[in-house]
Amino acid sequence: MVLQWSTDDLVDLTGVGDAVEVLDRKIEGGPGARLRDLRTRGADFRREFAGTGVPLRVDTCDLVTLPYPTRFGLFRASRAIAPFLSITNRMLVIRWNDSDGRPRVLLFEPSDVKLGRNTPYFAELARRTPAPIIKRMVVEHGTVLDHLAHLRITPDEVDYIVFDHLHTQDLRRWVGTTAYQPDLGERPAPTFPNAKVIVQRDELTAMSDLHPLQTPWYQPQTYRDIPVDAFAPIDGSVVLGPGVAVIKTPGHVFGNQSLALNTSTGIWVSSENVIAAECLTPEHSGLPGLARWSASWQQEVVLNANTIETTADQYNSIVLEKSIVDRSQTDSRFLQFFPSSELTPMWTNPGTKPTFSHHAITHQS
Repeated sequence: MVLQWSTDDLVDLTGVGDAVEVLDRKIEGGPGARLRDLRTRGADFRREFAGTGVPLRVDTCDLVTLPYPTRFGLFRASRAIAPFLSITNRMLVIRWNDSDGRPRVLLFEPSDVKLGRNTPYFAELARRTPAPIIKRMVVEHGTVLDHLAHLRITPDEVDYIVFDHLHTQDLRRWVGTTAYQPDLGERPAPTFPNAKVIVQRDELTAMSDLHPLQTPWYQPQTYRDIPVDAFAPIDGSVVLGPGVAVIKTPGHVFGNQSLALNTSTGIWVSSENVIAAECLTPEHSGLPGLARWSASWQQEVVLNANTIETTADQYNSIVLEKSIVDRSQTDSRFLQFFPSSELTPMWTNPGTKPTFSHHAITHQS
């Protein structure tokens, strides 16, 4: 047990949002039955969610572009010769007013890029890679705080912090700690003093006793001294505000979750379940191997699969996401799925240039 507190301590915390019954009812049967059921539930949720309204504003903020193994990002499907592709991590900033008029701010994927480098997998990759190559392959676009300042949002205005999962994430500077941190040289005060981290209880439970498949991707020791009241745990899917929901999408990790947004262009979903919109419609992909692999194996999606915690569940969760979103208004072959880490063309990575990219979600009501 790495955490100083037990996940049982989270039980009495006040919940957030309104539960989504259509998604959270227990599904009976095996993976195939669950897949069929999720298609129906996704369509039902889509109709309900469209009626909740839209947020005031959605902004997209680029954080960092970095290398990622092709065999993980385009699981089994790619025929690219490049061992690595590039992904861009982005933060979404969502603003809305509650029914009582109270303004809300949610940060989706506000990664602390500097501390994220200590994740075991990426730390080892950096150790084995010459510095000049790292300099060419890693591009930092802007920090969380710089982006918020540009948007004229002060840290104390942030209500919610959400990640699709906690791979690579170190939250100590965002929510503070209860003890001195030797590696930071301080006991950090919370940068976002009023923010709650919305997380699936399943993921916090898993982090307390990691499986070997999970250990390269987490920094569990950094959660040891995080105050328990920094978390707002949920057990399923919730609508947080008009056109803003967090939906449970297990598979990539046990407690994976996705962000759903209803905007002026229709419904979007964002997560890291796939790294490119075309991975949801691989039959239209120009990436080497994807369309042929999808047809040969009769699989309709291409997973982002670095951990393979519960692969069938991840496949089903992607189909759920696929059943919720609208088609892109730019190119109707592709869907309004916005990867939180999106495949990005890089001259060093032949055969990995995406057929289609969203780059951003932009909305203002």
